[in-house]
Amino acid sequence: MKRLWFGLTLFFSLTAILFAKENVVDPAEKELIKESIVKIYTVVKNPDFTRPWNSSMYQVTGSGAVIEGNRILTNAHVVANSTFIEVRRYGETKRYEAKVLSVSHQADLALITVKDKSFFEGIKPLHFGELPQIEQKIAVFGYPTGGNTLSITQGIVSRIEHHRYVHSNESFLAIQVDAAINPGNSGGPAISNGKIVGVVMQNRSRAQSIGYLVPTMIIEHFLEDIKDGKYDGFPHTGLTLEKLENPTLREYCGIDENTTGELVVGWVYNSSAKDVFQKGDIITAIDGHKIENDGTVEFRYHEYTSYRYYVDLHQIGESVEFDILRNGKAMKVSLPLTQRVDDMLLVKTKRYDTMPTFFIYGGYVFTKLTSNLLAAYGSGALELRYLASQYPTKERQEVVLLLKVLASDLSVGNYNIQRWVIDKVNGQRFPDFKTFYKLITSAKGKITLLEDKEGIKLAIDNDLAREKGKEILRRYAISRWKSDDL
Repeated sequence: MKRLWFGLTLFFSLTAILFAKENVVDPAEKELIKESIVKIYTVVKNPDFTRPWNSSMYQVTGSGAVIEGNRILTNAHVVANSTFIEVRRYGETKRYEAKVLSVSHQADLALITVKDKSFFEGIKPLHFGELPQIEQKIAVFGYPTGGNTLSITQGIVSRIEHHRYVHSNESFLAIQVDAAINPGNSGGPAISNGKIVGVVMQNRSRAQSIGYLVPTMIIEHFLEDIKDGKYDGFPHTGLTLEKLENPTLREYCGIDENTTGELVVGWVYNSSAKDVFQKGDIITAIDGHKIENDGTVEFRYHEYTSYRYYVDLHQIGESVEFDILRNGKAMKVSLPLTQRVDDMLLVKTKRYDTMPTFFIYGGYVFTKLTSNLLAAYGSGALELRYLASQYPTKERQEVVLLLKVLASDLSVGNYNIQRWVIDKVNGQRFPDFKTFYKLITSAKGKITLLEDKEGIKLAIDNDLAREKGKEILRRYAISRWKSDDL
């Protein structure tokens, strides 16, 4: 009988332990966490990059979590291009006006706060946990579409590696989970052992049970960055590297089978890398961590991701250490991290919280090529997509377009011109859009001649353009001829 009682006691004890492990969040603790989850309502002014003087208005909803300092952590895409933000507490109906404190569009993170400080009374701020393990259980808190009350879904961590963040189109470490994630969940926390281990940012279309979280290492980088009151961003090396998986290339480079790494083939003209590296250098390690031939590093036992993992741990202004082979000789070099990826692109990443740059001259609409404009064109504009893959040079730092032509007697024969890349103004090249704008608006002669790289020309009568400009704008109900930044 004693054996039977002991066996039953052991059985129930083990069952209790297993049941406890199944609960990602303790029931009592769950109630406190619920109080920290808010619903966010954002009115968005969405710019139309194909008609840069125009915009549309609509409302989006998202989720957020209260953290220390009366701050609410959410996604950048929940509050991007916002004109008015409100938040609502769990279990309440009243909405409170909120404002943005800081945004990282790179990492799709934002901090907002509520103007009425009584909003935060009785809320226990959430804290951050470590990077979770594969198969670790998590609970996702948020307000997805389909209802107004708080939703909690559970799942496990299925993968951790670099992934492209849709909001910025940049690649950072991301946590893949199988918990149900839907529109409205964005910005909500994923909780494990009572702490935030990630922030919901996106799911994978045309796939089942694949969602992604921004991990705490990225969140903490953002929070550390803004301590001085301004956002600097995540650094970029500016290097162009080639993988060394091909045995013939390895033989050409003179490296043995025990040596792994990546080959330096170049760098962006304005990167500090030009003063540190030479073409043909082989990078074998970063901050003491071995780089594999496919460009990955082991960040945990048997877990690999892009070598940029160790770049992303640094703030702008710091340096990263590399082990390299130069002409067969092993050496160490230090690279100052002074710029982010946007400083090194000919076509910048997506713009938010600002209207497009443009001006209209005699019915000719000029703008600069941006990722937003490419997104508006969808799969079209292949000739422009090629430019988006290029790096800037000292002579050319932005791409200037004749976006479209507003038909009038001034532009007869040119009505159908659109998305035309301009190389010269009156025979003179220019580095960026503002220089182009000054060349056009300060032109002294009767005719301004635009030219593309093939030598095709377009002529504008300056006197008529200035005389008829306002009339053309009225005809097309356009209220302004240039963007505020000009």
